[in-house]
Amino acid sequence: MSTTSKGTNRLQGSMPLIGIRPIVDGRRGGIRESLEEVTMEMARTTAQFLSEHLRHSNGLPVECVIADTCIGGVVEAAQAEEKFARAGVGLTISVTPSWCYPTETIDTHPTRPKAIWGFNGTERPGAVYLAAALSAHNQKGLPAFSIYGRDVQDIGDTTITPDVQEKLLQFARAGLAVATMQGKSYLSMGNVSMGIAGCIADESFFQKYLGIRNEYVDMTEFVRRMELGIYDREEYEKALEWTRINCIEGNEVNPPHLQRTAEQKQGDWETVVKMTLIARDMMVGNPKLAAIGFGEEALGRNAIAAGFQGQRAWTDFYPNGDFMEAILTSSFDWNGIREPFMLATENDTLNGVTMLFGHLLTNAAQIFADVRTYWSPAAVQRVTGYELSGAAKDGVIHLINSGPAALDATGQMEANGKPAMKPFWDITQEDVDNCLKATRWCPAVDFFRGGGYSTDFTTREGMPVTMARINIIDGVGPVLQLAEGYTVELPDEVHDKLDQRSNSTWPTTWFVPNTTGEGLFKDVYTVMNNWCSNHAAVSYGHIGGDLITLASMLRIPVSMHNVPDERTFRPSAWTSFGGMDPVGADYRACQTLGPLYK
Repeated sequence: MSTTSKGTNRLQGSMPLIGIRPIVDGRRGGIRESLEEVTMEMARTTAQFLSEHLRHSNGLPVECVIADTCIGGVVEAAQAEEKFARAGVGLTISVTPSWCYPTETIDTHPTRPKAIWGFNGTERPGAVYLAAALSAHNQKGLPAFSIYGRDVQDIGDTTITPDVQEKLLQFARAGLAVATMQGKSYLSMGNVSMGIAGCIADESFFQKYLGIRNEYVDMTEFVRRMELGIYDREEYEKALEWTRINCIEGNEVNPPHLQRTAEQKQGDWETVVKMTLIARDMMVGNPKLAAIGFGEEALGRNAIAAGFQGQRAWTDFYPNGDFMEAILTSSFDWNGIREPFMLATENDTLNGVTMLFGHLLTNAAQIFADVRTYWSPAAVQRVTGYELSGAAKDGVIHLINSGPAALDATGQMEANGKPAMKPFWDITQEDVDNCLKATRWCPAVDFFRGGGYSTDFTTREGMPVTMARINIIDGVGPVLQLAEGYTVELPDEVHDKLDQRSNSTWPTTWFVPNTTGEGLFKDVYTVMNNWCSNHAAVSYGHIGGDLITLASMLRIPVSMHNVPDERTFRPSAWTSFGGMDPVGADYRACQTLGPLYK
């Protein structure tokens, strides 16, 4: 575990670095010599730009490492590779303002994401090298991203134009996500919940596409640790007191004969707090457990994401996991503001992975949600007498998880005066207090027979969000679908009537996707009708472009999206798989290349 004043790496393994490869024309006698400094300065400028604009999701700074010399041939390429391997480079960007020798200088690492920035100049055009090098990459089956500025610049101009900046950042965000996942674990706490196929941990998918191993713990491990006291007792008392002060109890909606006694409810609070500590410790470990004689448990499972089965094997007898899931996926708890954990309700492993994608790309908490209901304008008017208007005029999708969601999803945090979900290092104590005040913890409804507390709030309107989901399709493999849109709010009396038809004790996000009038995004109903799972992960911001870039690196095709063409960024080889048909080309490229870690 490594820590700075701004972040903590709570997992094993160093954070990946970005390798910058300055590529030069290797011919001596005046040509190379005239290009050395301008090429190296291009590398330094790129490294500085990326380090200034990026952070890892854990708050640590993103570091870049530059090859010791310009790369003019295979020997210097090998020297750079040795340096990068020792430094822990997870992705590379080759930069050049001039013609160079492609096959002698390209990055040939088999799995590392790679991009080339060919400077748009006329003196010794980097675009010529860019095109030739990409041709070599594609011929060798080593996809690379093309970065080429729209406007011609003079050689020696160190300005990174806005279009190049965005491509550098989009590639780097996705490449860092790929590198960060590699070698980590997904922890299944329990197994399959209520017959949901997404709960099945497909080890081939995790290993071959993500580089993640699978770990498994039976839910009885919670019982063992609670009964034997395998948790930090001091932290437990602190957490219980924080919960008593900050977690406001909501309405009791169960009929009298199913309501739990005051004594049982107090016991439920104690249990769910313990469950939260235990789940976290199982994911990332806790050195304090070694001090009380549990050295093995102190190590954790190095889990970058996890899921809790809950229903029904656990919830028929013990308090549900809603508090645990809501608090861990939030950006704060009794220890203060921190990086959220990715913990999937019902151990939906595929939604857990989608949450992880969103978190690594945005650095913020994620919403786990059921894609529950499409409410048409006619249906809303029939049930409530209210005519939908504004952003909701064509209908809304009710996203409502069966109990928990990150408290960040209340929308009570703000950025530039608007509701937002933020990286933890931008969150203030006022943000935390506002989220807690907007949340009610309702006694669990009757089909949670063991009790517990569910998370009740309504997301504020006006947040740009992206709903996404990984699905596994027989004969195809993993497929990503996504929809960018906005959160909306309904008048209280309208919300209450609609919400109570599902469950008034659960968290609601009213979502309206951006529609196009045609195809899968013809209208809101069509988006709902073509969603391929009962669950989705929701990220703050319109990050569909980043998700598409990440998916292409992992060789996961995208079946459904509403991202404008100018924000889609895939390796250059995709054009040769049928650029006139981008969706088909994506499928063909991913099928031909196969999973990243095959």
